[in-house]
Amino acid sequence: MKRFWTQVAVAPEGDGHGVRLDGRPVRTPARGPLILPGAALAEAVAEEWRAQGEEIDPRTMPMTGLANAAIDHVMPDAAAFLRPLARYAEGDLLCYRAEAPQALIAREAAAWDPLLAWARTRYDVAFEVTSGIVHRPQPEATVRRLTAALATRSAFALAAMAPLITIGGSLIVALAVAEGTLEAHAAFDLTEVDEQWQAEQWGDDPLAIPARDARRRDFTAAARFLDLLKD
Repeated sequence: MKRFWTQVAVAPEGDGHGVRLDGRPVRTPARGPLILPGAALAEAVAEEWRAQGEEIDPRTMPMTGLANAAIDHVMPDAAAFLRPLARYAEGDLLCYRAEAPQALIAREAAAWDPLLAWARTRYDVAFEVTSGIVHRPQPEATVRRLTAALATRSAFALAAMAPLITIGGSLIVALAVAEGTLEAHAAFDLTEVDEQWQAEQWGDDPLAIPARDARRRDFTAAARFLDLLKD
């Protein structure tokens, strides 16, 4: 799509804030009104529209994309959106450890055990930690309480939690970011412990670097979206 506007402004809209292009309200891909719950998030979305060149590049508009997802995909059926995210309570990355070598086992423990300890205290849960990739069920109470920790969040928060969970493979890491326990870049690095180990042993795969950079960019954008919701 070619750029068709000159001025971008944020304006109050009902209980939230909308973004206007030359006075016309921005709409989502499903043609719903793009109403943001806070002025800080609305301004971040507006800044993405201001920064566009002659052609719109959605890849440079993560705040807009997450807001669209909240309105078009989460709000119509939050329970359906939540279900695939809640499944990570059953197979969280932090609960599946390497079987060898010992140095990698130790690195995973140093990176992941403190987070599991935080989650045990924060949500009053227990975890089954195993070596290898064979599925090991988590206690029913753990799955229920971690799912509840997601279900209480707003549609906008759930939209941002989705990439944190799916990119990192960890519901626990995503919850720690959402609650301000982990900074975004540090959290992403925790989810890449195994990949970083492999790179140290065998060297970086040039084809893997752009993919990792894209994951980090999307992960940190989602974390910023959550921070903006708090303002």
